Amino acid sequence: MTNPTSTPAGTLAGRREWTALTVLMLPLLLVSMDVSVLYFAIPSISADLEPSGTQQLWIFDIYAFVLAGLLMTMGSLGDRIGHRRLLLIGAAAFGAASLVAAYANSAETLIAARAVLGIGGATLMPSTMALLRTMFTDPGQRAKAIGLWSGVMTAGIALGSVMSGVLVEHFWWGSVFLVNLPAMALLLLLGPMLLPESRNTSPGRFDWLSVPLSMAAVLPVIYGLKEIPSEGWNVRYVVSITVGLLFAALFVHRQRTTASPMIDPALFRGRGFAPSVALNLVSAFGIMGSAYFTTQYLQSVLGKSALESALWALLPSVPIGAAAPIAAALVQKGVNRAHVITAGFAISACGFALLASAGTDSMWLVLVSCAVLAVGGVTVMSQIMDLAMGTAPVERAGTASSLMETGSEFGGALGMAILGSIGTAVYRHDIPASAPDVAHETLGGALAVADQVPGLATVAREAFTNGMQGASIAGAVVLAGAAVLAAVMLRGVEVRRPEEAPEPEKSLV
Repeated sequence: MTNPTSTPAGTLAGRREWTALTVLMLPLLLVSMDVSVLYFAIPSISADLEPSGTQQLWIFDIYAFVLAGLLMTMGSLGDRIGHRRLLLIGAAAFGAASLVAAYANSAETLIAARAVLGIGGATLMPSTMALLRTMFTDPGQRAKAIGLWSGVMTAGIALGSVMSGVLVEHFWWGSVFLVNLPAMALLLLLGPMLLPESRNTSPGRFDWLSVPLSMAAVLPVIYGLKEIPSEGWNVRYVVSITVGLLFAALFVHRQRTTASPMIDPALFRGRGFAPSVALNLVSAFGIMGSAYFTTQYLQSVLGKSALESALWALLPSVPIGAAAPIAAALVQKGVNRAHVITAGFAISACGFALLASAGTDSMWLVLVSCAVLAVGGVTVMSQIMDLAMGTAPVERAGTASSLMETGSEFGGALGMAILGSIGTAVYRHDIPASAPDVAHETLGGALAVADQVPGLATVAREAFTNGMQGASIAGAVVLAGAAVLAAVMLRGVEVRRPEEAPEPEKSLV
């Protein structure tokens, strides 16, 4: 049987390509869901496997850490060996690891399985975008496809926690991993028939030294930023971030001086790509920074159960489905892309402004704020991703995609660290000095000892809400600034015309 070939530049994609996109969306949805799928499963896992406190943290976090650390490596590897090939290898690994995780009989086994899931996820995310870039060479169709990609990614994170709660309530904790198997099996079955192969025909030698350097640059920074909101600016987290930044400098030096870099510096010389990476990071900053507060607000301030909170949190996801297609349609009708991206940042800033006006009993206002934030964020991210992928050469699509996704990881961690720190500082300032020490740490700690101090619960909820308001004002300022930067940095930037793009390699098998 002959494998499908890449779509020639400028050719409209047909039924095969759109069907292939549907197949690609299933694993992408599951990979994004796995970030939050353990939200409700952890208590059952703890009761069954009895992990230590450290092991429990690794069970929850190692997936995201491994995924973030390997994105650049896998994006570059896909450009060299072929994105379809890497996608199918990753799908097989993801499915096998899901099966092991579902029936893990020890914490060590589950941690190892989650690590392999992270490796598989790191292959799937840039490969899906690179293949999308290969299949959809017409700018209008590509914009629609990337809009769907962005919506699925965002929806998956929101759906993961809800699906976890439903499955754990009706089955056992391992079922949250078994749901991955049908999608991965479908991808392995249909992928070879529907997906084209695409790779760089002259990639040069793979630079193995860049692999540990990239991981040493990404992981310490992500770790430090993720811990700061809950633990504060502890010396070890500052040291961790500093070490990561030092390795990042070494990594950049390596890419600029080696004959065959993992990340070709020429990507950043393309007009529009570097601004896309930076603005994508800021958009993720806003989305994840707000999520740090809104999830706690629903549970600890309003007193909703974890599952109730997750279900209510799905409401802001409803308008997300329309945001990316509307943005793409506006650009196709001639609206300047820079104006659309600027408007997206302005909308997100308005979402933060609404959140800054929330009180201790403002559930609907908070949900509307989240919806506005998400609509603005998806508008920005879908258009920024389309700009970056249209600007980057098709033979480096995997590398370009992995850089954008790594930027999102950094942006999300940075948003949680900075906005979380602002909120925590305000919270601690507003808690009475006479309150127990645990009440000064977190709202959850204050509620745990609230029965010992009359009125502490009310004061703590007000203090947390004040902190959320302060962080929201800071978030609004950052995103308003990003709107101005987008208008300036993207002025006159155009996506490369299809006929100007180099032809991707066609499969001969």
